[in-house]
Amino acid sequence: MATEAPILELRGITKQFPGVLANDHIDFDLRRGEVHALLGENGAGKSTLMNILYGLYHPDLGEIRIHGVPVRMSSPREAIASGIGMVHQHFMLIPVMTVAENVVLAVEPRRDGILLDYREAGRRVQDLATSFGFAIDPDARIQDITVGQQQRVEILKALYRRADILILDEPTAVLTPQEAVELFGILQTLKSEGKSIIFISHKLNEVLEIADRITVLRRGKRIETLPAAGATEESLAKLMVGREVLLRVEKGDSQPTESFLRVEDLHVRDERGIEKVRGVSFDVRGGEIVAIAGVDGNGQTELIDAITGLRRPESGQVVVEGKDVTTRNARHHFEIGVGHIPEDRQRRGLVLDFSIAENIGLHDFRKSPASRLGWLSPRRLIERARRLIKEFDVRGGGPRTPGAALSGGNQQKVILAREIDRDPRVLIAAQPTRGLDVGAIEFVHRRLVEERDEGRAVLLVSLELEEVLSLADRILVMYEGAIVGEFPPSATEEELGVAMTGGGRREAVA
Repeated sequence: MATEAPILELRGITKQFPGVLANDHIDFDLRRGEVHALLGENGAGKSTLMNILYGLYHPDLGEIRIHGVPVRMSSPREAIASGIGMVHQHFMLIPVMTVAENVVLAVEPRRDGILLDYREAGRRVQDLATSFGFAIDPDARIQDITVGQQQRVEILKALYRRADILILDEPTAVLTPQEAVELFGILQTLKSEGKSIIFISHKLNEVLEIADRITVLRRGKRIETLPAAGATEESLAKLMVGREVLLRVEKGDSQPTESFLRVEDLHVRDERGIEKVRGVSFDVRGGEIVAIAGVDGNGQTELIDAITGLRRPESGQVVVEGKDVTTRNARHHFEIGVGHIPEDRQRRGLVLDFSIAENIGLHDFRKSPASRLGWLSPRRLIERARRLIKEFDVRGGGPRTPGAALSGGNQQKVILAREIDRDPRVLIAAQPTRGLDVGAIEFVHRRLVEERDEGRAVLLVSLELEEVLSLADRILVMYEGAIVGEFPPSATEEELGVAMTGGGRREAVA
């Protein structure tokens, strides 16, 4: 049970970057033994606030108090020494090292004051895991354990350093529903032990399930702090965005036509020579959304790379509108009508130093109207960008604004605008809403349904089961590089979750 006296207080935290007021006099407090959720759109100031708490940024104004005592966090080391641990969305683990080695790294038990005492490290980690009910093998290598277990290792790292306050950044983003349930059980145990948790998430249903209190940020300001009891997904979404948000996708029945994309017995190896896609076959027809669900790392990335011409398959076929494109490059795929929203928008979707106009023209700069007689027309690029910025509601800049200056949601809208404006016959959307807020998610979902309704074949690859169930007309589950089942959109998250972890294999329908 959370007590009334806060163990952590942020008072009047203000942080300004050039042209952006990221945090505007924000107040936030955390009580002993509670989960306090932090919600807000992309760019609302959540990450900046937590980076200030963890010593990565220094506030321009305001103060941090722990147990009522003002403290200054000059580095993560000082934050850790103050009892604060942070579990990042992208885990900070060394794959070739064991669980125990990762947990004790930089604070290792030593034998004779010199050599790492492996046996003592394993014993300490096992004792710590047992005390909190974590089922994990200290001697297992990180590269050999599941994503859910890796997350437990990150939590153990913080607890080993005696953290009383845990910051969890999007902790369920890469977990199956079963793993998310297990995580919530761990959080309840941590609460009962008196630990306090700041829970950052875009999944409103999870926030309502696990949080005791919720603080909503919007455009750098604290809008409201309220108890989770009595709140709804709709009310939280409205606080985050400042308007009513459609949380459920409105779409009619699909009207599929002929097959636009066919994948047949595809085998793909990764850069290490390991087979990641094993005999995958499916098709996507015009006027339908086919979704591929699965735990991250089960071959989805390599499959999409092969379909879009970024990676050459070892064997099998990729056919687009009757044309075999298996061995053709990405440029050829674009030219015959394949659009690609990549899973990593910053690494593969945009050139961050280029302007919005230049990023929108990346595929078509050789063609009219962007160029004529071999001469590029900046004016036409800017005119096209200005039109698409308005149509796709890109905020935070104009045609000449660098891509790096946009929030994640607006970067995604630029990619969406570029790919859809080219009028592709096949649209590949890989993790299209990863890290986006509810307002941006609503927009992306609506556009994908519109593309389906205009007769395009849409292949969606997503780790978000709620997204898959909302958008898909057919669902394929991928596990260890193979399609292990086909499900209708009426399937439950539990059914999909079982298939995603290798249970209940069923023959996929061709």
